[in-house]
Amino acid sequence: MQRLLSTIIFILLFSNIVFSQTKLNLIPYPQNIKINKGEFIIPDVLVLSNHLPKEETKYLKTKLKITFQESNNRDAHIVYSKLQPSESSIKNDEFYTLTILPHQIQISSYTNQGYFLAIQTVIQLFEEFKNEKKIPVLKIEDYPKFSWRGMHLDVCRHFFTVDEVKQYIDYLAMYKLNTFHWHLTDDQGWRIEIKKYPRLTQVGSKRKESMIGAYVDHTFDGKPYGPYFYTQEQIKEVVTYAKERHITIVPEIEMPGHALAALSAYPELACTKGPFEPATEWGVFEDVFCPKEETFQFLENVLDEVMVLFPSPYIHIGGDECPKTRWKECTHCQELIKKNNLKDEHGLQSYFIQKIEKYVNSKGRKIIGWDEILEGGLAPNAAVMSWTGIKGGIEAAKSGHFAVMTPGSYCYFDHYQGDPQTEPNAFGGFTPLEKVYSYNPIPTELNEKEAKYILGVQANLWTEYILDFKHVQYMIFPRLMALSEVGWGTSDAKDYKEFEGRVINQFKILDKMGVNYAKSIYNISGKVIPNGPVVAYELSTSQNTKGIRYTIDATQPTINSQVYQGPIPVSKSWIIKSAYFENGALKSAISSQEFNTSKTTGKSIILEEQPSENYSFGGAFTLVDGIMGNQKQLGKTWLGFQGKDATATIDLGTKTEFSEIYFNVLENKGSWIHLAKSATVFLSDNGKDFKKVSEISKEEIQKAKGKIKINIGKQYSKYIKIKIENAGIIPAGNPGADSKAWLFIDEIGAL
Repeated sequence: MQRLLSTIIFILLFSNIVFSQTKLNLIPYPQNIKINKGEFIIPDVLVLSNHLPKEETKYLKTKLKITFQESNNRDAHIVYSKLQPSESSIKNDEFYTLTILPHQIQISSYTNQGYFLAIQTVIQLFEEFKNEKKIPVLKIEDYPKFSWRGMHLDVCRHFFTVDEVKQYIDYLAMYKLNTFHWHLTDDQGWRIEIKKYPRLTQVGSKRKESMIGAYVDHTFDGKPYGPYFYTQEQIKEVVTYAKERHITIVPEIEMPGHALAALSAYPELACTKGPFEPATEWGVFEDVFCPKEETFQFLENVLDEVMVLFPSPYIHIGGDECPKTRWKECTHCQELIKKNNLKDEHGLQSYFIQKIEKYVNSKGRKIIGWDEILEGGLAPNAAVMSWTGIKGGIEAAKSGHFAVMTPGSYCYFDHYQGDPQTEPNAFGGFTPLEKVYSYNPIPTELNEKEAKYILGVQANLWTEYILDFKHVQYMIFPRLMALSEVGWGTSDAKDYKEFEGRVINQFKILDKMGVNYAKSIYNISGKVIPNGPVVAYELSTSQNTKGIRYTIDATQPTINSQVYQGPIPVSKSWIIKSAYFENGALKSAISSQEFNTSKTTGKSIILEEQPSENYSFGGAFTLVDGIMGNQKQLGKTWLGFQGKDATATIDLGTKTEFSEIYFNVLENKGSWIHLAKSATVFLSDNGKDFKKVSEISKEEIQKAKGKIKINIGKQYSKYIKIKIENAGIIPAGNPGADSKAWLFIDEIGAL
């Protein structure tokens, strides 16, 4: 009997230790949490202190499906105390403590905002333990690392109703984000009522048709779109709704580029006479605002109405992707450059932004813009939203300007998050959940003082290919959860699998809400790795890899197919198909990957210039991994170089015989991607002394439509070097004219 009693005590003690060390299913995870012995039993009637902050408690009641009653602090189940700042306290408006005792839940904070964040944690805990009807006794001290934790929504390419925007704001609140960046104007539509300029919505809120399918297909639906816009009363309604959830709305009014919808209504604001119409396709267009007095008067009047509607400290003025073609051809612009001793059209952009900033500052507000506002010199008090990479944020912080980090390679949620063959149509790129979770918003190039200028992190959702709100949900979930934890400052890339488990638990909440989230993490993902003389294909899933079945002959995998036991050696051209099975049933989409091996596959490769951060997935090895580039996978199967040549040297290991070199380059002018200007092949036996053996011209590359095969005769060499020349500056008449062209390359092979 004594032995049995000792065993029971040991089991109870051990279970308490295990329970106290297991992470709860909270997202974002708190900064400090201690789980203690004991439980708070969830009552049938939850008694709330009548001293709780009223508006936030009203929100709590809508989220917890339970009966409530109010009482005084002494016998309430949930009580609140307001903290008083002291010299030693954490001075953060969003700080809160949450203490769960066997008889009571205690919340304290400096502000109602902190209380609101605490109740988000309470809601998640009630959801997690609703079946057990008891929550562990615990103590949380919590606060975010970053003050700007944002999500963006483009309503110009495709419009979303007031109710849908409110749902979007609710999603942000659930996961403790605090900033909603509302992209309200662009080439394809003007979505905000401006009473002084009614034609902005009469003309600019509709377009005659919309582009559909892949950009390169250049097809249209032939259906009028709009008029769609928000009245000022609707804007006020949304702003109030967000404020109740402690979310700041930052409106974006695009300038000087992305202005076609506005110019369609008021063509006199352009450098040319027009006529103009809202854009029916995606991309960048040459007609922009002309920096003349009537334009500035127009923009000031617009901003006056915007600033009345939105109380946010920052007003986003865009500033990105502004072609300079019209300014170069405009007499007024050229005279303005001379009159103000500006260096060039980039200096004119800085002049434009600084003039707008001065006006916005005079109204007690600040501007923020995309990182192109750095061109020609940054306005004195401007903040930068760094999207083309991290360089803009680094430059801003080093010069004492605030920055929000939103690099496309980590924070663009219009990219694919899984295998494009199993995903709805997307802009391109490849940004899976794990990559979002791995992001650190503080660049290593910044010292401690400079790092303080990084306000935080934001993800962006551009809607060229997102036609309805269900698709919006699919693109932001579950990636919004990763962004949430990155912004809170508790993410750790090495703990991704643990985070993934919490995400899967959160899916239960999204299911109850009817949210159409992406299930990509259930699918098989593949990674090519070096493997002796060639490569191997490594498969993974959020589930047990023992459930993976695969084939190498392009047939569909079944429960009786080969069981995955480790990386699959690939020594010849195969099509590997894989899927996850559980209890004999197919549980995932079927993933397919084609391999085309050559004498360079899996070999050592060095690049002289590194690709853009946004398009560098897999690094140089992507060029010799045996996978041909897919236009839908710009961020996964291609390397992208903006304004730079690509020079690669491949070490074959030993002297090898071959007679043909092949590679792929991409053309998609709407996305500023141009075919190479030329390509040159060099060979060497020692890796130092290279001999030129062939060159191919721009005309030959165009004729081959980017699929380049160079016959070099019978050769016998150890090293292959290939230099692929970038197209340079994009010529007039093309999207992005006067900007640096992109060069996309993939799979350098030898036969």
